[in-house]
Amino acid sequence: MPDLPLSKRRAAAPKSTAIAPAPLHGALIDAELAARHQAFLAAATSDNTRRTYRSAIRHFQTWGGALPADESTVIRYLLAHADSLNARTLALRLTALSQWHVYQGFADPASTPTVRKTLAGIARLHGKPKKKAKALPLEDLEAIVAKLAALGTNKALRDSALLQLGFFGGFRRSELVGLTVEDVRWEPQGMVITLPRSKTDQLGEGIVKAIPFGDGVCCPATALRTWLAAAHIRTGPLLRTVNQWGHVGAKGLHASSINTILEACARLAALDYVPELSSHSLRRGMATSAHRAGADFQAIKRQGGWRHEGTVHGYIEEAGRFEENAAGSLLRGKKKPAG
Repeated sequence: MPDLPLSKRRAAAPKSTAIAPAPLHGALIDAELAARHQAFLAAATSDNTRRTYRSAIRHFQTWGGALPADESTVIRYLLAHADSLNARTLALRLTALSQWHVYQGFADPASTPTVRKTLAGIARLHGKPKKKAKALPLEDLEAIVAKLAALGTNKALRDSALLQLGFFGGFRRSELVGLTVEDVRWEPQGMVITLPRSKTDQLGEGIVKAIPFGDGVCCPATALRTWLAAAHIRTGPLLRTVNQWGHVGAKGLHASSINTILEACARLAALDYVPELSSHSLRRGMATSAHRAGADFQAIKRQGGWRHEGTVHGYIEEAGRFEENAAGSLLRGKKKPAG
């Protein structure tokens, strides 16, 4: 129940938490056409976004909020959670509430000036910098790959392929676990991977990433070929479950398992910043390491599939924090002779 009493009780709230427009109805819409319309409506929002919004709606209802809601209830919801949830989470909850009301044909109580002003005040008083995953440097990835190569087990082969693909391909974890054999095309220079859909390609136009063969410790193309051959994978998911006896399953990995795998591999290589790592460390690591190696800005942006240049600029600034440093140029400069 809410920490603060609701100003006005409503009728029983609708049970549905669906974030999608209501389908067409009427004499002119037959069952088949209505079903097609519903399918297109559902496809307009990604599965991840839909799950996130549904979770937000459930949280609001569990607190005691009724749907449809009014401005007063939404403000009370914000006040009840101002100390326990960060402003970014609350903003996402408001977006979910807005979507629900708009798509269900109700007035939107979550986007009023008063509600937005309240959220802005919470952000100013309680806001904290977003915790960012630490970028995994190339040299540390090489240390991990070397340790995994020494093991030579099916799990080690899979983990090596997974981490190298995630790093050099700049893949998001959802993209990584969704890759199939059919998405990979082998060429003399390396491999070309086509993503049917990604976070920045909601219309399904396809994102193509090329990963060349390497001549050092890391070579994602060779690592993937070695894993596929050892696991006898000819079709379907690239990265699959491996049990404690080394048996390779038929199902692909779940996105949530990527963090666990990365952390275990980082411990194997005795890295001292394991708690700061997440699946995003691979993408960040690719961007920062590529910048240090002299890669072109647009090439980095394209490989990571980033939509906004500001995101990539942030990674590049992080990579050059000490090298491209005004204070450093003074501290490391030659002292002028006295007098």
